[in-house]
Amino acid sequence: MIYKQKYYYICKTPLSAEGPEDVEVVDRADNSNEFPELFKKFEDLRSHAFNDDDIYSIVRADDIYDLLRTGTEKEAKEMAYDRAEPEIITNLQHRVMQGKDKNAKAILKEVHQIDA
Repeated sequence: MIYKQKYYYICKTPLSAEGPEDVEVVDRADNSNEFPELFKKFEDLRSHAFNDDDIYSIVRADDIYDLLRTGTEKEAKEMAYDRAEPEIITNLQHRVMQGKDKNAKAILKEVHQIDA
């Protein structure tokens, strides 16, 4: 078995993301000692999406943030997009249903091939 160094990554996936190339790596921790500070930053970045009961709500998110552990930045972006895609669709569908958001409707149709 070949040992592969892994890092912790915070990734930001915008609601308009079309693929891993649209994912941004916000920060990285090289070892476990740096993890608590990275985790605090992760929680701060996604704090806007918590409701009054301190429960994370995907429909309140402006961007999808994920905390991942993997080997390379490219792998982190791919993993973040794969994880975020169902949440993005849920968020956009909610925006369409609640506010008749034309931009969200267009993203669903063009990017995800979903008629809303």
